[in-house]
Amino acid sequence: MNQTNLTENQAKGRGGHTRAAANRMTSGPIGRQILSFAFPLFLGNLFQQLYNTADSLIVGNFIGSNALAAVSSSGSLIFLMVGFFAGISAGAGVVIARYFGAKDSMRMERAIHTTVAFGLVAGALLMLLGILFTPFILRLMGTPQEVLPSSVLYFRIYFCGSLAFVLYNICVGIMQSVGDSRHPLYYLIFSSVVNVVLDLAFVAVLHLGVGSAAAATVISQFLSAALCLFRLTRVEEEYRVNLRRVRFDMPMLKEVIRNGLPTGFQNSIIALANVVVQSNINAFGKMAVAGCGSYSKIEGFGFLPINCFVMALTTFISQNLGAKEYERVKKGTRFGILCSVSIAELTGIVIYLLAPYLIACFNSDPEVVAFGVTQAHTVTLFYCLLAYSHCLAAIFRGAGHSGVPMVVMLVCWCIIRVSYITLMVHFIPKIGVIFWAYPLTWSLSGIIFTIYFFKADWMHNPR
Repeated sequence: MNQTNLTENQAKGRGGHTRAAANRMTSGPIGRQILSFAFPLFLGNLFQQLYNTADSLIVGNFIGSNALAAVSSSGSLIFLMVGFFAGISAGAGVVIARYFGAKDSMRMERAIHTTVAFGLVAGALLMLLGILFTPFILRLMGTPQEVLPSSVLYFRIYFCGSLAFVLYNICVGIMQSVGDSRHPLYYLIFSSVVNVVLDLAFVAVLHLGVGSAAAATVISQFLSAALCLFRLTRVEEEYRVNLRRVRFDMPMLKEVIRNGLPTGFQNSIIALANVVVQSNINAFGKMAVAGCGSYSKIEGFGFLPINCFVMALTTFISQNLGAKEYERVKKGTRFGILCSVSIAELTGIVIYLLAPYLIACFNSDPEVVAFGVTQAHTVTLFYCLLAYSHCLAAIFRGAGHSGVPMVVMLVCWCIIRVSYITLMVHFIPKIGVIFWAYPLTWSLSGIIFTIYFFKADWMHNPR
């Protein structure tokens, strides 16, 4: 970049600071800022969960339990494939938020365009990997033979939308890192409505089968990605995306990967552990797969307050550490954890009480309902532990210490969880043993995070 362009960019950055000041979280009332940022995220996550649940609801009611089992085995496999790239995106958001808080528009611009370039390449790679390895992974998971063909078809079509999925998450990460959580909400509402309408049209009206449910999701993902990218290429603020500047800046790519690689690795390892857990559930038959898969969709709604405060805390911590506002970091940390833990526990109680009716919405078969209710009654009252661990992990990531949650979750949520299940199921072959692995490992990770949080000088040494 020549000196003339550098001067022009700096001038644009100064003007952008004024226009983007409303999105900064480095001054003003802390509680109101976190809540005003988290609430659109909550609504966005709500529609995202509706988006993800529509396939199971419509397939389960209009095609049957075999098709529901085929779709229900999706969570672990999809997260296994996309978790790594989602982690890199999270690392990019931390870098962008840090430069945004520090008002370093030149480096922020380089980080944004490098991240978009990464998203394009990663999305294409994920599509190829997903299409090629889906049958192998499903067989490795012990997917029941009677639902295997439908599962392979569903996932291969789903992974055709990988480019849209990755690009959407990249664009949303950019907007959220600069404090804009409203526009992702608008686009997600629109694409969710489209997804539900297409699901009903393809499955209930045209009877095109389980593959058409995946096609509806892919179409919706491309729409949401296109809307997000259109927004970023039209804004006047300093975080505008210029498609001609989308390229890899190697020093910036290294910084993004350094921040995102631990989270990406963590996501992939946790997903791999969940694949092992799913394989143990599969051993109990297709009704167990359908029941537990139905619960997982409901559980997604329980995670909503956790996810929105996790993203809000990561952005808040990153921006304020970039601006060296350490006292605001402490106050925001306390407020975010308290809100997330309280709301998550209330949500868990509601799901616990309504579990039989909620599971029956997906499939009314008594055996399917029984499996789903058993899992719900085992884990939902411990959502507060899950929220606590995720919030502390978000705080460490926002400070650039993403290696801490990676190691803790690798040990607790992967090694210990899988070891516990493998050992206990051998001696006590009951599915409830698998369900108890979650609250036990959530508790352990929360204890370790707390020790590190109070003993380490992580805040005054952000990376």
